[in-house]
Amino acid sequence: MWVLTTQGFYSVVAHRDDPDKLIVRARRREDLQALREQIPHLRIFGDSSADYRWRAVVTRAEWVMACALLGDSVDYDNFKGAVAERQGHRRAGLYGRVWAVLRELQHEADPVP
Repeated sequence: MWVLTTQGFYSVVAHRDDPDKLIVRARRREDLQALREQIPHLRIFGDSSADYRWRAVVTRAEWVMACALLGDSVDYDNFKGAVAERQGHRRAGLYGRVWAVLRELQHEADPVP
């Protein structure tokens, strides 16, 4: 699962050894540090050989609660604009490129009647 928020970008996958846990991965440490707003005791660790360098192990319940809190905190009517305000124009530009690539899915969709 990819989750892009105004506080960070997270890639979440199942823990290989513990079905009750997930690994929240990030490209930037500060994204996981920001996730401490939702999961205060989050323990962050780095793996320089991994695709996503920064990681944290959470329970599924913690992740569900974090997602609920992130959803409840939406206070903007333009996502990329809010990202620019909170994380800067560089990050908003990167998110904009992701938006543009994923927009191709819409062009492949069935036409609107």
